[in-house]
Amino acid sequence: MRSYIRLVEAGKGYIVTFVGAIVCMVLLNILNGFSLLSLVPVIDRVLSAGTIVLTTSIKLPFTDRLNEFFAVVNNLSRMTVLWYVSGFVLIVFFVKGIFDYYKEVLMEHMGQGIVRDLSNKIYAHLQDLSLDYIGKQRTGELVSRITNDIRWMQDGISRGLANTLSSFFEVLLYLTIIVVISWQLSIICLIVFGIMMVPIIKIGRRLKKLSAEGQGKTADISSLLFETISGIRVVKAFGMEEYEEGRFRSENGLYYDLMMKSIRRAAITGPLVEFIGAVMVICVLLFTIKHVIKGHLSIGWFTLYIGSLVAIMKPVKKISQMNPIIQRASAAADRVYALLDMKPQVVEAISPVELPILSKSIKFNDVHFGYKGKDTVLKGIDLEIKKGEVVAIVGPSGVGKTTLVNLIPRFYDPTSGNIDVDGNDLKSVSFKSLRSQLGIVTQETILFNDTVRANIAYGDKTKSNEEIEHAAEMANAHNFIIQMPKGYDTFIGERGFKLSGGEKQRICIARALLKNPPILILDEATSALDTENERLVQDAISKLMRHRTVIVIAHRLSTIQEANHIVVLKDGRIVQKGTHDELVNKEGIYQTLYEMQFNV
Repeated sequence: MRSYIRLVEAGKGYIVTFVGAIVCMVLLNILNGFSLLSLVPVIDRVLSAGTIVLTTSIKLPFTDRLNEFFAVVNNLSRMTVLWYVSGFVLIVFFVKGIFDYYKEVLMEHMGQGIVRDLSNKIYAHLQDLSLDYIGKQRTGELVSRITNDIRWMQDGISRGLANTLSSFFEVLLYLTIIVVISWQLSIICLIVFGIMMVPIIKIGRRLKKLSAEGQGKTADISSLLFETISGIRVVKAFGMEEYEEGRFRSENGLYYDLMMKSIRRAAITGPLVEFIGAVMVICVLLFTIKHVIKGHLSIGWFTLYIGSLVAIMKPVKKISQMNPIIQRASAAADRVYALLDMKPQVVEAISPVELPILSKSIKFNDVHFGYKGKDTVLKGIDLEIKKGEVVAIVGPSGVGKTTLVNLIPRFYDPTSGNIDVDGNDLKSVSFKSLRSQLGIVTQETILFNDTVRANIAYGDKTKSNEEIEHAAEMANAHNFIIQMPKGYDTFIGERGFKLSGGEKQRICIARALLKNPPILILDEATSALDTENERLVQDAISKLMRHRTVIVIAHRLSTIQEANHIVVLKDGRIVQKGTHDELVNKEGIYQTLYEMQFNV
């Protein structure tokens, strides 16, 4: 519930809207009271031909004035009273409709606005979180928090909070009426009402737990869908359609079971409220009817009392029905605020400096690094990469090659030691000034469901069409792009689904060429390509590498033989450094890798 309170507190910017909605609710219920009071003159004066006398167990400040008004009404004919009451009721219901409309609109405005603001905040926060956290989370679960959880939260405000507050004011109105008419009888009602709330509260606690489990299962289903749809080629290639269908049926079945448990518990609250309400009405009837028979209470006031007692069950039942919605919203808020409370591991300095364009070198100074909860990946890395050099990083899989280059753009920070560019510690410079100098091309091509033009110009929408096409020509991509249905304006599908591996890689290279960065990181950019595509991509990469400082990771040693320096990693340490000619003639890991690849 604390998270739900935080959710409501997030609406501080909508305080005027909220107050307006509350005013509408209060006025709406005051008018409800007037419409109920109209029963008294209709029954006591019009139907019974009697006189109207205010019957209360509590002396009110306006009792005398109200009796003076009733005295005037008692002097009117029965049909005149009926016409007046009918006109009054029509006016009341017309004004009620206006207040009801604005109450709904204002609460929806607040609910939708809070959720919109929270969605923006969550998405912005995700952009700030470190890759160490993002990498551990399932994409489907993160998406579920921005979609499903947010939807439940919106429902909890727009419907849950709005109906609960409105129903609360209704309960307050009817309680006031029955207490004013007979506070002694009302004590019985309040005792029964208190007893009634005990099982409802217990059901509510169980509903929150079930809601949290259900939302977790929704995230599981989202993750499963994301994995299988994005990997549909692999699923079909291995004939795993039935297996994946079985997995989905199983997860969907578990979600169904959780939802039915929740629905059963939510459904029992309505009948429970109605039954206890019936008990209240019967108890009051048994204690009150003798007062009517003896003439101590007119039929009109008795009808108003019983009517209010019966009417109070509707808002109480609605509150009980809103409880599951609020509990679901509270569980969703727990998950969303757990994400928002997560602190990024890599943060920008409070007063960052602007990093000048690389003029000397990049230095790793006794750098150690380990992922949280895991063994150290890099151990005592000392490395200098001078401006204009091509430095290759090689070694067996899992020795930390990609981790090492990921420290340069500060996707992660060293556990100890530091990295500097021209003497500027990376932790002291702004993200923008650092990353604007970097171009990154990896084995895994990251493209967006947008046009070819937008993907190449990603990061700088000010580039002209001529600059974009020139970059594509340099990347050997122009020829296949112009053959596409709409050329550069062709949508390429999610993750570039409509393109081959070589085509996707060349668009990524065109993107890097257009950025024109002084520092280039190539992470096994050609390892997943066939011979023809590798030749085209390698030619594009050669153009990209010109006049830049390049750090390249490669399994294929044929692509790095011209590097100025080759660094060999083993168990997270640098075990060899040198040129290709030096290392191939020296006993060690590099020589072994070379002999294995070239069958020497």
